[in-house]
Amino acid sequence: MNTLPFKELELRLHTDFTEPDIRKTIEKKLRIKNFNYEILKQSLDARKKPNVYWLLRARVFSEELKGDIFRGGQKLEIPYKKRNVRAIVVGSGPAGFFAAYVLQQAGFRVTIIEKGPKVDQRANDIISFEAGGDYNNHSNYCHGEGGAGTFSDGKLTSRTKGISLEKQFVFESYVKAGAPAEIQYLAKPHIGSDKLKTIIPNLRRQFERSGGEIHFDTEVQGLEIRGKSCNGVITNNGHFPCDLLVVAPGHSSYQTYRMLNRNGIRFRSKPFAIGVRVEHPQELINRSQWSSPKLPGVKAAEYKLTYTASNRTPVYSFCMCPGGKVVPSAPTGKQNIVNGVSDYARNSPFANAAVVAGIDLGKVLEEGFSLEKSLRWLEGLERKVFHLTESYKVPGNRIEDFIMGKVSQKIPANSYPFDVFPFDFSDLLPPQIINSLREGLINFSRKVKGFETGIMLGLETKTSSPVQVIRDDHRRCEGFENIFVVGEGSGYSGGITSSAVDGVKVGMDILNLY
Repeated sequence: MNTLPFKELELRLHTDFTEPDIRKTIEKKLRIKNFNYEILKQSLDARKKPNVYWLLRARVFSEELKGDIFRGGQKLEIPYKKRNVRAIVVGSGPAGFFAAYVLQQAGFRVTIIEKGPKVDQRANDIISFEAGGDYNNHSNYCHGEGGAGTFSDGKLTSRTKGISLEKQFVFESYVKAGAPAEIQYLAKPHIGSDKLKTIIPNLRRQFERSGGEIHFDTEVQGLEIRGKSCNGVITNNGHFPCDLLVVAPGHSSYQTYRMLNRNGIRFRSKPFAIGVRVEHPQELINRSQWSSPKLPGVKAAEYKLTYTASNRTPVYSFCMCPGGKVVPSAPTGKQNIVNGVSDYARNSPFANAAVVAGIDLGKVLEEGFSLEKSLRWLEGLERKVFHLTESYKVPGNRIEDFIMGKVSQKIPANSYPFDVFPFDFSDLLPPQIINSLREGLINFSRKVKGFETGIMLGLETKTSSPVQVIRDDHRRCEGFENIFVVGEGSGYSGGITSSAVDGVKVGMDILNLY
C-alpha cells in the first residue's frame, strides 16, 4: 500500500502517448519531480474530431504533495472456513466459473461439470468445422471450456450498477491469469478472443490448484430431486452427489433449460432482441468516428447506436466488434445464427455489430408464455435459416437495398468463413421486426456516414436469454433450498462482466446460507 500523500487529476494526451508523456504532463500540472502514479480511468474523447485525445484520470503519490495519505480502496472479502459441503457447478462460462471460484476460496468442495472440451480442443474443432468438417454439438463457438465468452471478442463493458467490488475481483482474476492490466482502467475494456484462449486455461489451473475439480465432456442429463433439494446430478459419465447445485447454462443451452423445467424450475418471459449482424470496412467506421482513416495509438473505431421505432420497438447496435469478423455460432447442429468476434489487436479490415430490435415472446406467442413454446419459436427461426441451403451459408443483403425493399444482386466481400447469398429478410423475420430494423437502419445511416453501404448477414438471436428463472432474495430458484441458476442463462445478466459478477454474487449469497 502506498503511504505517500496523493492527488487525483485529469490528463489530456495525444492518442499515441507514451509513459514519459504521462510523467511530463504530471510534472507540469503538479510542479513536482519525484512521484509515482496509477491510472484510474482512460477513455477516448472524439467530440472535436479530427482532434481526438485520450482522457486519463490518474492518482499521483509524492512526498512533495500536501494532503491525505491514500489508505487503499475496498476489496471483496471472501471469508474462508473449512466446509464439508459438496457444491456442483454446471457450466464453465464466466458465471459458472466465478461462482465455483468464490465457493472454492471460501472452503467448499467444488466440482465444475462442463459438457464441452477444454479450450485447445474446442479451438481445433472450430478450425476443422470452418474448413468444411462436421459440426460438433458440444464443441463450438457456444459450448466448451469458458462458455460462449471465450470465443466472442472478450468485451468487458457492463451497464450494471452497484457491482464495483465484484467487478474488481473479476478483472483482477483475469489480470492474474494473463489479461492485459489495462482492462482495469479502460472505459471500454477488451481482452480479445486470442488472449482468452490462454487466460481461460490459466484460470482453470488456479481453480484446480486451490482444490477444485473440473470434468469436461460431461453433460448433465437429469437432477436427483428430493422435496425442495437437489441431492445430485445424473450425467453421461455417472452420478455426482451434491449438497448444493449451481447451474450456469448460458443463453444457448436449450436442453438444459428444458431439463431444469422438467424438474420444477420455473421460468417467465423477458424482453430480448433479434435481428441481423451488419458489417462495414473498418476504415469507413474510422473515418466516420474520427475523420481519419486511422489513429496512432488506437486500434479501431467503435460505435453504439440506438433508436426507437414508430411502433415503440427499441432498435440498437449490440456487441460491436471493431477490427473483427463474423462467425457461425449456432449452439447445435442444423441451426444457423451468427456472432461477431475480434482478437486483441482488432486488426481485421472489417467492423461488425449486431443490429437488433426488441421482442417479448410472452406478448407475441398465442395463448401466452410457456418455456417450451418460446424455445420452439426461436429454434424454428434458427432452423429455418439452416434449411434455406441445408448448410452454414448465411443470407445477406446490402443495407441500402434492404432500406429500399430490394434484394441485392451480389454481396460484397466480407469476413464470414462460408458463403453469403442474397436474400429477402422479410421472408425470415416477423413484420414488426423488419419494419423496426428498416427504420433503425435509416436513422443509423444519418448518424454514421456511409453506414448504408454496409451489408446485413445472417440471423442474430443470442443478444440475451428469452426467458428468466424465477429466483428468491438469495438468488435461489423459487421453491428450492439449494438450487441456483446464474449468468446469462438465468435471464439476469448479459455479457462476460455481468455474468461473471452474477456468479460472484451467487457465490457470496451461498456463503451466508452455509
